Amino acid sequence: MHPADIRPHPAPGSGQDAALDKLAAELRVRGYQAHLIAPDGRPPSLAVTNPQATVLAETVMADATSFWWPWADRIAGVADVAGAADVIARVLAAVPVDGPA
Repeated sequence: MHPADIRPHPAPGSGQDAALDKLAAELRVRGYQAHLIAPDGRPPSLAVTNPQATVLAETVMADATSFWWPWADRIAGVADVAGAADVIARVLAAVPVDGPA
């Protein structure tokens, strides 16, 4: 089974857009561009871009309990919006958060 096949798939209209909206608001406060993508009949997702380096962009999905990367790795629980934003910000940082080694 391909890893993408094990990713949770919320039903369209399952309310996960609300969790993604909260995450988008948190990411915008941190200076990231984030907008909800909700195609008809498909689960919603969040497109996130670092405006300082637009090549640094990713999609985030959600199910009833967690935020997920498209490659089926869990980011954080939907109740931990700040924690999820921390992880996403580290991944999309234009410079390493920890600084040079």
